[in-house]
Amino acid sequence: MESPDGVSRETSVLVIVLETSEVYILVSLSTRSDTQVINIDPTTGSLSYTGKLGHDLFNREEEALNYITDGSRLLCKNITHARALLGYAALGSFGLLLVATRLIRTIPLLPGGGCVYTVTESKWIKIQLQNPQSQGKGEHKNIQELAELDIDGKHYFCETRDITRPFPSAMTSQNPDDEFVWNAWFSKPFRDIGLPKHCVILLQGFAECRNFGNAGPGGIVALFARRSRLHPGTRYLARGLNACSSTGNEVECEQLVWSVQKSGESFPFSSYVWRRGTIPIWWGADLKFTSAEAEIYVSGQEPYRGSALYYQRLSRRYKAQRSDLTAVREKKTSLIPIICVNLLRNHEGKSETILVDHFKESIKYVKSTGKLPYTWIQLINYDWHATVKLKGEQQTIDGLWRLLKAPTVSIGFCEGNYYPSKQQLKECRGLFVSSSDFDGGFCLNSLQNGVIRFNCADSLDRTNAASFFGSLQVFVEQCKRLGFFLDRDSLSGFTSVNRFGEYSKYGVGSLPPGWEERRDAVTGKPFYIDHNTRTTTWEHPFQDKPWKRFDMSFDQFKSSTLLTPINQLADLFLLAGDIHATLYTGSKAMHSQILNIFNEDGGKFSTFSAAQNVKITLQRRYQNVLVDSSRQKQLEMFLGIRLFKHLPSVPVHPLKVLSRPSGCFLKPIPSLKPIESGSSSLLSFRKKDLIWVCPPAADVVELFIYLAEPCHVCQLLLTVSHGADDSSYPATVDVRTGCNLDGLKLVLEGACIPQCSNGTNLLISLNGRIDPEDLAVTGNSARLHAQENFYLPMLYDFEELEGELNFLTRIVALTFYPSVPGRTPLTIGEIEVLGVSLPWRDIFSKRGLGAKFIKIAGPKEHSSLIINQHEAFSNPFYDSLPKNNTAPLNGGLLKLSQQNIASHAVDLLTGDPVLSHSISLPEFSSTIEQTMPQSGSLDFFNSPTPDRHPSAEPTESLGNFNNDHGDTKSYINIFKSFTSNKGRVLDFLQALKLEIARLRLGISAAERDRALLAISIDPAMIDPNCLIDELYMAKLCNHADCLAILGQTAFEDKINASIGLEIQDNDELDFWNIGEVGDTCIGTKCEVRLEIQTFANSSTVSSKNLFVCTECERKACKFCCAGRGASLLTSRTYKDMKIYGSSSDQSGSSHGWQSDGTSAQPSSALGGVICKSCCDEVILAALYVDYLRVLAGLRRRTRADDASVKALSHVLGHDVSKTSNFWQDKECSTRQLKKLLNGEESLAEFPYASLLYTVEAAVGSQPLISLLAPLGVGEQYSYWRAPPASSTVEFSVVLGSLSDVSGVILVVSSCGYSTSDCPTVNIWASNKIHKDERSFMGKWDVHSLIASSPYLHGPEKSRNDSDIPRHMKFLFRNPVRCRIIWIELSLAKPGSSSYMKEDFDLLAFDGNPFAITRPNDSVGEVAFDACIHAKRLIVFGSSVKRENQDTSQNSELMKMKISLENSPQWGRFREPRNYVSVGEYRLPEVKGGTPIYFDFPRPIQASRITFRLLGDVAAFRDDIPDQDDPNQKGLPLASGLSLSNRIKLYYYADPYELGKLASLSAV
Repeated sequence: MESPDGVSRETSVLVIVLETSEVYILVSLSTRSDTQVINIDPTTGSLSYTGKLGHDLFNREEEALNYITDGSRLLCKNITHARALLGYAALGSFGLLLVATRLIRTIPLLPGGGCVYTVTESKWIKIQLQNPQSQGKGEHKNIQELAELDIDGKHYFCETRDITRPFPSAMTSQNPDDEFVWNAWFSKPFRDIGLPKHCVILLQGFAECRNFGNAGPGGIVALFARRSRLHPGTRYLARGLNACSSTGNEVECEQLVWSVQKSGESFPFSSYVWRRGTIPIWWGADLKFTSAEAEIYVSGQEPYRGSALYYQRLSRRYKAQRSDLTAVREKKTSLIPIICVNLLRNHEGKSETILVDHFKESIKYVKSTGKLPYTWIQLINYDWHATVKLKGEQQTIDGLWRLLKAPTVSIGFCEGNYYPSKQQLKECRGLFVSSSDFDGGFCLNSLQNGVIRFNCADSLDRTNAASFFGSLQVFVEQCKRLGFFLDRDSLSGFTSVNRFGEYSKYGVGSLPPGWEERRDAVTGKPFYIDHNTRTTTWEHPFQDKPWKRFDMSFDQFKSSTLLTPINQLADLFLLAGDIHATLYTGSKAMHSQILNIFNEDGGKFSTFSAAQNVKITLQRRYQNVLVDSSRQKQLEMFLGIRLFKHLPSVPVHPLKVLSRPSGCFLKPIPSLKPIESGSSSLLSFRKKDLIWVCPPAADVVELFIYLAEPCHVCQLLLTVSHGADDSSYPATVDVRTGCNLDGLKLVLEGACIPQCSNGTNLLISLNGRIDPEDLAVTGNSARLHAQENFYLPMLYDFEELEGELNFLTRIVALTFYPSVPGRTPLTIGEIEVLGVSLPWRDIFSKRGLGAKFIKIAGPKEHSSLIINQHEAFSNPFYDSLPKNNTAPLNGGLLKLSQQNIASHAVDLLTGDPVLSHSISLPEFSSTIEQTMPQSGSLDFFNSPTPDRHPSAEPTESLGNFNNDHGDTKSYINIFKSFTSNKGRVLDFLQALKLEIARLRLGISAAERDRALLAISIDPAMIDPNCLIDELYMAKLCNHADCLAILGQTAFEDKINASIGLEIQDNDELDFWNIGEVGDTCIGTKCEVRLEIQTFANSSTVSSKNLFVCTECERKACKFCCAGRGASLLTSRTYKDMKIYGSSSDQSGSSHGWQSDGTSAQPSSALGGVICKSCCDEVILAALYVDYLRVLAGLRRRTRADDASVKALSHVLGHDVSKTSNFWQDKECSTRQLKKLLNGEESLAEFPYASLLYTVEAAVGSQPLISLLAPLGVGEQYSYWRAPPASSTVEFSVVLGSLSDVSGVILVVSSCGYSTSDCPTVNIWASNKIHKDERSFMGKWDVHSLIASSPYLHGPEKSRNDSDIPRHMKFLFRNPVRCRIIWIELSLAKPGSSSYMKEDFDLLAFDGNPFAITRPNDSVGEVAFDACIHAKRLIVFGSSVKRENQDTSQNSELMKMKISLENSPQWGRFREPRNYVSVGEYRLPEVKGGTPIYFDFPRPIQASRITFRLLGDVAAFRDDIPDQDDPNQKGLPLASGLSLSNRIKLYYYADPYELGKLASLSAV
């Protein structure tokens, strides 16, 4: 592959681990000439890349390496050389990076270019992260198992071509078919940072080629085998259909043949595609130790559900394109044939007979549905083993050929020509295929219509053999049409050896003497010239009958065909068969000797194969029994599915550490020992062991941290650093955040910092400022009854307080307080600020995720943002359960604190709730999810979901979520309707319905409480958490949590099921079936007629359809039916779960429940419909609880959406998406900026730079921050302007990094300048926020500049895109190194001599002489008073490269440490307990096993000390079992108490021992 500069090179990857434990990935792609540096954050594991030249973008790999290592290789702990990146994932305490260290070119050059590589050696690089979040042993075990997944030899990729579709694909390599991409989840971190091409698209299976032809231009045959990822798994865990409507061991095979030609010449090619897989019905097999064969069983409950969708996916993929091409040698047909060749045993007494019978019935069922009117499905049963045993191998092959002749000829194959130049395609007739991935294009003369599908029980040995002999006939026909005749004898008398080696230069077979082949310049069709008679013909002189070898017997075929290319093709099938068998069973293929039947040594293979088959059988049995469950888990984690089960504590997307690398301190910190790079060392990971020593007399230490980019701040991570006396570390901390220094708000006050060992990481959650009015009515402090202080919201957080979300936070102010003021020096360690930022780079370029965000932020879409933010693909179980971390959370919300701003029901990073109760699932740590992307638009940015979602979504009443105030009046009316008949007492179910109605109305908990208090109702009286007893609460939470797990599993399956299909879920009955308040039964037509309390405004449900209950078989209306989720919780469904596998992933080991029960409509869950009278009461309540939790999560998502859209409007204004020219061409604006800078670097571009203080803007002006937006963003005639009353404004610009500033460019507004509004410009530079310490850089009078530059005067005229905008450049005498630039613009006061420089008559009555006229975007010409205005502020110069580390400072710090170690250590008690109220402690989150101490505020005399734990019950399991069983009892559970959700204390016991204290450990 050649890079753009013409230099050929291979892709190179370097993974560098420094002595400081920092990890960098250096990537030099073959398609580019530069090198990119990707940093792995050592705390969270997130990837970062900015594309800034000299920072993480370099011209050469050597430059990048020198930058990282500071020119010294001694700083490198380890360097890994690799050839390709295969994926990366941050998994809590570890980051896993997968690289390919060795590749083989299995297909060196595809037609049109592109090389296919097979990964022969790979390496998992395990990166230890400093994440303080605790992970259990089960998760660590699973991470280790994932790192042992075998990649080598079974995966392949192509960097520059799309090989996920049949050849030739018109799609680019970055738009693959998701069905065959195995590292889609693993490659997502690279796509998120804007480097999608850096991680290859990995396919699983086989790809290799062989050359045939002894001399001259020959031919190449390539075999592709692409395994589908829609039903991943091993032999006994993935058979038949699954919930994704895909079968186990499903493989798409493609046979590609083309001729070898010189570079620059056109040549023909042909491609043939077929499928292989297990039978597409719901079935399984039970592995018995007492018998040689497994017991096969078919589900008794809807065994053909999904079969029609499976064939629909095949039909959509293999239909011939409707075009004007002329099909050569093929007959056009309107039907799409799908031929199923079934090779199972079909004799009485054979275990596979049941599958054959059901296969026939399934095809009848699919045809009866009428869903595939243009698809013709035919089943061919051919008992392979019985025929081989009865007739022998040769006659078995003869019989197969007779059966395959008609369908193979009817389906045909794709053929055409490749032209190196696209100019040649203009004259061609047929279907043109071109792409930006290759030069030239393909002209297709014929297309394959339909597909042949082979299957046996496992889609392994018999399938591989039958598919070989079927494709063999196609291969011979392909060769003949390409001009490669494989006949042994020909009419011209050439021997087979001579003929095979004497291909002409045109790539054809032997021609008689005096004959020549040429190709038509227009159609590309070959024609033949007889120079003997001087005639031409379209027919080959040795024209044979098409597909003639189908009519031959095996002996005739063998004797008349050249066997060398046949054996080469057989060799490919042997290798592919072993690969598929190894992936599915863990051993090589069996019964493969028949593929060597054309080989002269075939008898030797037969003798050897008998013994080999016995060995392979034993290997498979061992693998199936002992290893399959582990391999299944590996595949699921690699694909990113079921992560909520295997890795429950891992966040979907790790947070960013935004305090580095370009973060800084705005205010210097006094220190006893000056340290190189100043106080910013506290933000550097390279100074992890730094001890910053403050003066002993310091009562408080205040830090102002400027973040690397605007974000929503989520967490504060502190590293404890002190000497022997741990009291030198601060005792408490206050946190304030804001967009500017003058807008800081207190978000956390008096957070306790426990005294613990040196180097401990303390994580403090920051949940946004809560309105004091909300605190007054909601939460612990607002309760009317003191005895409710022991409140445990196990169902959900009834008193959820909503903190402020601000994605433009730029400054974090920390105030540390010592434990003993003035006694000892205060020591501070590393400080890290974690948060979530919007994708500003993509937004400004309007590409990728940013383009979708802009669309969402539009005025029309935002009104229903919560519904369509996923483009009709929202997750109905989204907040019921986090996608892959705290698994059974589902809304059981833990309260974070007692009464202040830290008390928020959820971590605002996620908007997701925390575990409510322990359930029988793998280890669920009760940690808070740490990623905002699951909230609102941010999840949309990172979501891998497709464009459509077939799942049910509770959208019928979500339109009011954007109601700012909520309809409290309607809420009170609903409340009164519940209490009208029973006084003011609500039962549990009514309380749940009332809360659902509140969330549907868009009312917050605080608004609800205010409305209830207004009518003298205590809100605590309607709290569902308080209306049931503890035993029922535990049972209900268990069912609701299990329902969330099953729902999340079903949601993942629906995502995958939509791949390759257009699924529309028209099921009227959704997952919960929760209607509106007042709905009733339809009446007489319903046989259930559920009795309910009616209201004055009650109404029947709108649907008149009836459903059949699978329990009582009565007809029920929609109101009388339980939601689809109820069927997932019934015991009947669990018995069949081992077949369906979608909810518990069990191995198939039982027949399942056999039933003939049917429902009136096809069910979307595993089971039919259950009426409410047959459904258990606790299951019905669990549906309400789960639905309530989902609505609460959707409300949190909506709030995050609103906050992100608000942030966008504060940067770009409210006109985003309203006009078509808001975003100019990116390349054009880049060229303009390059001309403006003249080789310099832009240093103050948002989001990397920002303003330190707020400056007031005029009404209708563009936002203040738009002054720093990239050039080309925003309306051409829009600009910022100050209020007319402001004669002076001052902009304090904080640069993206420490830089050498050369000057400032002011881009002139579209209105231009006149003598009345020409400002005077003053500029200062500084590294501190104190104005008295800044350096004056110069003063410029714009009026004098206008006099010398008339083009700056007056409104801007239309200009070309190539023209640079009007601007003024203020150059400094010498570059100054600084971080803050102060720019002051001031106008002369009216009446001064400098103001009145124009000639005008003061006595005239013709208007205000001080008014100026400038164009307005919407109202034409409007008179304005003189004001300060500007379009952009551009600071230019060069950023300072990373400074070398000061290696001498460690010895100096050691002296300081020694002095600290002399301090006496105070005595204290571990885990002190307060019997008499002494103090309350709000604790951070730390790793397990960390000792934490609590100091009393004063000495206390006591003979006994106790303590009380106040918080919520959380649940998790310590170890994840290898195999889950939903019916398994007595599993070890763990329950615990949480103090403000900061620190968790657990005790371990069996269920019957709950309440007994076994042990305590801090987490």
